[in-house]
Amino acid sequence: MSQSEVVARFAAAEGKTKHRRKFRSGDKELTLLALPAILYIFIFSYLTMFGVIIAFKNYRYDQGIWGSEWVGLDNFKFFFLTEKAYIVTRNTVLYNVWFWIVTTFCALLVAILLNEISRKWSKYYQTVMFLPTFVSWVVIMYLAQMFLHHDYGFINRLLESVGGERVRWYLEPAYWPMILTLAHLWKSIGFSALVYYAGIVAIDPSYYEAARIDGATRFQMVRKITIPMLAPLITILLIMAIGSMFRGDFGLHFFVSGNSPLLYNSVDIIDTFVYRALSVSGDISMAAAVGLYQSLVGFVLVVAANYTVKKINEENSLW
Repeated sequence: MSQSEVVARFAAAEGKTKHRRKFRSGDKELTLLALPAILYIFIFSYLTMFGVIIAFKNYRYDQGIWGSEWVGLDNFKFFFLTEKAYIVTRNTVLYNVWFWIVTTFCALLVAILLNEISRKWSKYYQTVMFLPTFVSWVVIMYLAQMFLHHDYGFINRLLESVGGERVRWYLEPAYWPMILTLAHLWKSIGFSALVYYAGIVAIDPSYYEAARIDGATRFQMVRKITIPMLAPLITILLIMAIGSMFRGDFGLHFFVSGNSPLLYNSVDIIDTFVYRALSVSGDISMAAAVGLYQSLVGFVLVVAANYTVKKINEENSLW
């Protein structure tokens, strides 16, 4: 038998094996385990997609979705022709970009530090840092007021004790980009750090052992091994973050700022703008139009980002 025939038979046998193992017995349990999530996404994300037609209609409760008047793109014009459309769009994008940069840098730093301490203490720190993820923004709003309130806030009391003057935090827009950044970082860094820490733990220890033998310092191992090995994970998280660039964190911007009218130009995003428009006018069609606009732009951004990453390095792409 020639070598080419042996290779051909081996390839055919491997193909049959793969075909037989396409759906293994263990996959049944995994499918049942994922079934609740699959049903949830199908019911609330796919069956409800026909509701996007509301964005093109003047929706009225008494006439229903199909009976309401068709108005085309008028609901989109309502949003784009308002004087604050540019401001809220700019704030939404810039805040999301800044949050991702700061959170990624700090989470990577924390994950690397966690990897340098003993497993016993790392579990304790993981638990402590992960707890803020479950804290509601309403609770964080009251915590923020404890620090920022003009009369009894901790920071103003501290400023007075050292001879400074009180600051009216809820009337000064200039301070709020940093305040929102700190609040977002405090709540999200625990989860992000655990994701990167899991990626670091999965790195083959032999790379570090070889680096130690060659005399590499800890900083060199982080720069030459840890960061490059985490690059695919960072890229995937970046692609997913790009898809959410037009969707801000409503709770962060609405509750933490106290919904103060003087802070709108500094903290307002698309989501809070739509909420206030709904609370005043009750225009569901306009809200649906803005939601569709956010979803479409997010979809295009994800596809474009994944395409760009795939052209640079196909292994780091999401699909």
